Amino acid sequence: MRYQVLKDAVKKARGNRKEIIHALESNVKNRLEQEGVLPFVIVGREKHLYSLYKKMRKKDLSLSEIMDVYALRVIVDKVDTCYRVLGVIHNLYRPIHARFKDYIAIPKANGYQSIHTTVVGPFGVPVEIQIRTEEMDRIAENGIAAHWLYKSNTGVKRTEAEARAREWLKSMLEIQKKTGNSLEFIEHVKVDLYPDEVYVFTPQGDILSLPNGATCVDFAYAVHTDVGNTCIAAKIDRRLVPLSSRITSGQTIEIITATGAHPNPAWLSFVATGKARSNIRHWLKTQQDSEAKVLGKRLFDRALASLSITLSDIPENRLTSLLKDLKLENTDRLFEEIGLGNQVAPLVARRLSEDKIIDENPLTPLAIRGTEGMVVAYAKCCRPIPGDPIVGHLSSGKGIVIHRESCNNVAEMHKFPEKYIFVKWGDTVEGEFLAELRVDVLNQRGALATLANIMADSGANIENVHIDERDSRHNTITFLLNIQNRSHVARIIRLLKEVEGVTRVARVKQSR
Repeated sequence: MRYQVLKDAVKKARGNRKEIIHALESNVKNRLEQEGVLPFVIVGREKHLYSLYKKMRKKDLSLSEIMDVYALRVIVDKVDTCYRVLGVIHNLYRPIHARFKDYIAIPKANGYQSIHTTVVGPFGVPVEIQIRTEEMDRIAENGIAAHWLYKSNTGVKRTEAEARAREWLKSMLEIQKKTGNSLEFIEHVKVDLYPDEVYVFTPQGDILSLPNGATCVDFAYAVHTDVGNTCIAAKIDRRLVPLSSRITSGQTIEIITATGAHPNPAWLSFVATGKARSNIRHWLKTQQDSEAKVLGKRLFDRALASLSITLSDIPENRLTSLLKDLKLENTDRLFEEIGLGNQVAPLVARRLSEDKIIDENPLTPLAIRGTEGMVVAYAKCCRPIPGDPIVGHLSSGKGIVIHRESCNNVAEMHKFPEKYIFVKWGDTVEGEFLAELRVDVLNQRGALATLANIMADSGANIENVHIDERDSRHNTITFLLNIQNRSHVARIIRLLKEVEGVTRVARVKQSR
């Protein structure tokens, strides 16, 4: 039914397609011969109905908005002639504004080259014209492998398009090497296949092509992996912008880096290229493994200490046998597995010291210092902060999750005692932690600004604000704050209670 409707609509809108194609080919051929543009080959075609149908569905376009129902390809002998043909055609038919792309001057990342222009053709019908050389046509039809097949037979010097094709393949190889499995590789690569592209400049004037929707972080990784991994800020046309800013064609992008900087997991939520995504994930995994190894060794040494032994007391053959049973290459991998929560340190220690009972000497609590990185997470349900009584739970693949002792979810943890970790805050704790404060306040002008100013003056950064209207006179405002410890929170609560109109201030015990 859709086929018949579309067929009738095309016939009604475009008239006799053979007549249009014939007139188009004839007019272009005659004009090129008059101008002495020889040799050339002209190939005309009408877009297949099914291709029209797919394009209309994918881009949500009406038939009248499809500009390449009819197309003409002009194939010539060299690049200079391509631009001569472009001038002839634009003199013959009126070009449509913003429908011109020069993929010869700026080839696509996969090596594709051609000039695309859309003109108003015979009978007022839009026609897409593609102009390219014989070699460009061969690459477009047969793919980038046509470069090497053709070159090996002729010995002709490598072109810029071939160099770009090689770079594209190289980037695919780089993504493959830094990807954990085939499904993840496909996920990274598919975003780079046949993208709508934007073209931007480096501060040195070099041109880079990126998929439509790419951000400053994508640009940084396109320049070099090390630039992406250490970027901290970006400038677009000399103005500072967030790293998540989308880039558009013609802009000049400058990336600011810093020694010691590293990728942020949040970047994965906005990057558009497979190269950026795979490099960020690779760095995070490497970093997590490194942090897991340090934490795992602490947990393991602590478990052995409860048995009054050290790793050096374990017979080598017993350790080797254990590693073989667990299918691990060495003790570093064992520490990583313990740190990630995939192995439980007390159970491993028990297997290595068969003549000891782990419950004979109670474990000393593990000190949480705030520097453990990605392998220690703080539960969002209760948001523990330094000074709170806390417990830990081993979560497979994540490491240790810290909860407040009063958290409702702690009861669930007791069902798996082998994953229960005794923890305490270290004598010195670094970093900032999230805490929620709930403030009941009279609904009056400037109340939110007053509360926010007090928090800012107290050295707390507001991450999020949620306002519930209790009634016409009262609001409940929930603040998510970056703070240092319980003393910091207590000081902020005391200051807030002194504000006129505030009726109640409390720290949220259990998040919704």
